[in-house]
Amino acid sequence: MLTASVSVLTVEAVIGALAIAVREQTYENPGLPYNPMAVLLLIVAAPLLAVAGAVLGALLSVGLVMPLLVTAAWLGRRLAGREAWWWVPATAATVLALPAALAEAGLLPRLGLWLSMTTALSVTALVARRLLLPDRPRVSGGAMFGRVVLYGTLAVVTAVTLAGLGLYGGLGYEPPRLSTEQLAGTWSDGSGGTLVLTADGTATATGVRTFEDDFIDPVTHECTGTGSWEYDPGDGPWAQEVAVSAATCPTVTWEIFGTPDHPKLFVRIGDPDSGDLYLLQRPDQAVSAPLSAPLSVPGARTPA
Repeated sequence: MLTASVSVLTVEAVIGALAIAVREQTYENPGLPYNPMAVLLLIVAAPLLAVAGAVLGALLSVGLVMPLLVTAAWLGRRLAGREAWWWVPATAATVLALPAALAEAGLLPRLGLWLSMTTALSVTALVARRLLLPDRPRVSGGAMFGRVVLYGTLAVVTAVTLAGLGLYGGLGYEPPRLSTEQLAGTWSDGSGGTLVLTADGTATATGVRTFEDDFIDPVTHECTGTGSWEYDPGDGPWAQEVAVSAATCPTVTWEIFGTPDHPKLFVRIGDPDSGDLYLLQRPDQAVSAPLSAPLSVPGARTPA
């Protein structure tokens, strides 16, 4: 039972992590950073993570799954005169209702959390429960582990396939496709800096910040001057670039994200993997939007 419970919990954890990753892809974002060092560390730490996961799975099995089976069986005999499988999800749903209700979230997120926890706990308990049925042949721990690995692998492959089809079919976020006419106009950083792009290719910067390529200690400059700009549509929504050059200012290549109604221009600050951005939006959106002001740069130096 312990082997079955830990194995099923592991499979559910993998599918849950995949679901979270897909959900992150649906939110408006400037492109999730890829950190090869983090991937390398994850590979190196994989054995330790596997051991820690097995210990956590064992604790959850002993502390939640097995008490759930005992409680569901007792309730079935006490209230209905016999034990039945559906007492397991009913008991799990009742026990998990309070933690879900206490979560700091809206009604729908709390309902989704409750359903997810109930499903995960119930499936694990029902797999372990099959080993207790009197008409079931005795199964060794190794055989049970092999079965869970087989069916778990099929479940993970199915989940990955569905996630890939969903993202390929348009479930994932993509930046809006803009044109030169849509880019022309005034852009603001919400802190007094403005960038005016005109349809004839003229760019006028007033107090717009630029950042030197220093991953550890970015240096901030304020750019004011007149120059030119050019839009490169690239070969897809993620490849769009707006190159702006102004007098006494370095050439800055802006990228695009946001929505068609609320587009945003941005440059990455310092280490691209840090996720720090400097944003420009339309003036009427730069104050009210959540990412209206430029993000702070820890340790950034502004030259005198």
